[in-house]
Amino acid sequence: MKKRIAILGSTGSIGTQTLAVVREHAALFEIEVLTAGSNAELLIAQAKEFSPKAVVITDERKYELVKASLKSLEIAVYGGQEALSEVVQREHVDVVLTALVGFVGLKPTMSAIKAGKDVALANKETLVVAGELIMDLAKKHDVKILPVDSEHSAIFQCLVGESNNPIEKIYLTASGGPFRGKDIAYLSTITKKEALKHPNWIMGQKITIDSASLMNKGLEVIEAKWLFNLQVEQIDVVVHPQSIVHSLVQFEDGSLKAQMGLPDMKLPIQYALSYPERLPSNFERFDFLQYPNLSFERPDMDTFANLALAFASIKKGGNMPCILNAANEVAVAAFLNDQIGFVEMSVVIGETLEKIPFIDSPTLDDYLAIDEAGRVCAKELVTKKKKIYQIEK
Repeated sequence: MKKRIAILGSTGSIGTQTLAVVREHAALFEIEVLTAGSNAELLIAQAKEFSPKAVVITDERKYELVKASLKSLEIAVYGGQEALSEVVQREHVDVVLTALVGFVGLKPTMSAIKAGKDVALANKETLVVAGELIMDLAKKHDVKILPVDSEHSAIFQCLVGESNNPIEKIYLTASGGPFRGKDIAYLSTITKKEALKHPNWIMGQKITIDSASLMNKGLEVIEAKWLFNLQVEQIDVVVHPQSIVHSLVQFEDGSLKAQMGLPDMKLPIQYALSYPERLPSNFERFDFLQYPNLSFERPDMDTFANLALAFASIKKGGNMPCILNAANEVAVAAFLNDQIGFVEMSVVIGETLEKIPFIDSPTLDDYLAIDEAGRVCAKELVTKKKKIYQIEK
């Protein structure tokens, strides 16, 4: 039987690449649900091509457009954010691929787990915010969490067949982004256009900015702790500009295993959907002769403070990663809207972490309240810094 997939965020970068994988392996995969935020036109086109049983447009202003456009087809159309948590529970969904960006991915991912659905997770914020809660829930409901991020997929692949061999350390690789080697003075001058030019990967705007600031790697450190049941001290980050080694695992005997390949998100997406099998692909093959030198270096956490803030937040634990994520989402949006500069993002995040009270063992209700409080605080800080930034600009 075909594996039936619900894609949360089908019009984004990960969502469209997932559909490319499904298109290539139409005999193995079938689309059951598609969802989008506000890109109604692309959602309609995808629905007409893949004939899902249901679609969701969370921007309710676009609901009537989507419904009218699909009225001749046997597709249920839903609108609003809450519908995401409902459609993932549909009886015939086998796996839910969560490709939503940000905190919004938490509730539908939890809903999918409670419904007994395996989750292919491309929404790192879910584990950043509530990693312990999510992994406990997955264990309770006997659900697989299959990582889609290239780095976590690499670790996951390296661990296949190693269940009895404890991990000594993992190394998450980072390209270093477009500003590797630059100092704070330089970062203070960069533009949004420059920050959105990633040297190796093609991604959505939010994750591209996170990659440029190294916050993306910080979020991945937190995600890795929960995915692979590690202590923070067992996780290291190395800058690898070529993005060929996607991450490494070191075992107790000192042996290292790495997963390598050209930077292409379709490979980890396909592996998550086909696990434990590997499927043939027409992806471009890596040629060692085209990459005679692979280099590695330490990240500059003094200049790129976001990575240091992420490490500090997960070391303290509790609600700190949730605050970090909320403040970062606000700071990135402010930078993309030309309200603050690149360096000010770290300042907003750091000050928000200081202002929100610490909770050692948050509940789900705590996480929801903390996320809101973190956003309110970060927005107030953005408003203050916006005036200074615009005067200086």
